Order: sequence, then C-alpha cells, then structure tokens
Amino acid sequence: MRAFLLLLLALAAAPMAAADEPASDRELETLVWWMTGSFSSEAQAREDSAFLHIVLHMVRIWPDRTDGVWLYVEQAVATAADRPYRQRVYHLRRVGEDIFASSVFTFDDAIERAGAWRAEAPLADLSPEDLKPRVDCTIYLKLRPDGAFEGSTLGRLCSSKLRGSAWASSEVVIRPDGLISWDRGWDDRGVQKWGAKKGGYRFERVGAPD
Repeated sequence: MRAFLLLLLALAAAPMAAADEPASDRELETLVWWMTGSFSSEAQAREDSAFLHIVLHMVRIWPDRTDGVWLYVEQAVATAADRPYRQRVYHLRRVGEDIFASSVFTFDDAIERAGAWRAEAPLADLSPEDLKPRVDCTIYLKLRPDGAFEGSTLGRLCSSKLRGSAWASSEVVIRPDGLISWDRGWDDRGVQKWGAKKGGYRFERVGAPD
C-alpha cells in the first residue's frame, strides 16, 4: 500500500508530457528495448513447483506512429505455446519527469492471431481504433536510481471478474535481462482469488529484441 501511495504522489507531482510528444527520448526507448523480445519462467518453474513454465513474447507494432510506442504481447503456458491465454496491446508513453504509463488494450478474435509476434509486421491490419481499453488498468512505471523500471496499477481501480474477483493488481520490475511480473485478483474483502501466492513470475530473456 505504501508503494501505491508513493507512486500516486510522484505521479501527481510530476509535470505531464505533451499529448503529441514523439516517443523518442532515451529512457522511453530503453524501457521499450528491455520489454521487447522473448522471455521464459522456466528457471523459476524448475526451482519452485508453485510456478508454471510460462513463455512471454513482446514485439513492437505500428512503428510509424508518433503517439508513443505500441507493443503486441502474447503469453502462454509452455506446453500450450500455440494457445496463448493472454493477448494484449500495450501503449507506452512518458507521463512525467521519470514516470511512464503502459496502458492495456484487448482486441476481437485474438486467438486467431496467436503467434503474431513472429510476423514481420504484427497486427499491421489493425489500428488503435480497433482496440478496447482496459479502463483504469494502466501500469505506471517509475525509473529507479539503480536504472530499473518499477511500477504497478493504482489501488483497486482495475476491475476484474475473473474467478470471482472484483479487482486486479499488477506489479512489475523491468531490467535488461528480464522482468518480474505479479498479477493477482482480489474480491471486495481483499481476499486473493487468483494469481501467484508466493511472489511474481520471474521471466528471463531468451530472445533478443529485433
């Protein structure tokens, strides 16, 4: 809870970036570089059976757009890599002096696009107008003194009906060699309904970004 409050205070105090600011600053490009590529939680799954072997792919899409950076994200259990359980589009942009926002979107007929991360131009036939925003599920990332990016969704704002939950939380730490992601669902009483119990999934980089 303290982390949420500190993040909210930092966000409120930070000067907002212009809406049409090109996604060309060095820190944003570093964040994008670290997020793009292929990742796996295999090492963690071998160490602890409470974690599954998950594969994660993130690739840049629509590179000619100047309203931030857009990524296609695909996540699957390794034994069913061709049937991802999560397909999203992330919109990354700077919103403060050292704060970045990653807004989350879904799109229709996602499963028909499974494996799109391998394409030369993923989702080229779509545009932001074809996406559905996950309202209030934006992850706000702050650049830490050690150079990593750390952030989360804000409080109980991100609604979720999955497995009897009322809201969801996402916490993430992003480094050059991978990322830690902890997604959980909660009911109105704050009882966890889904997601890892022990901590976040540790995704190690297994494929370099393009």
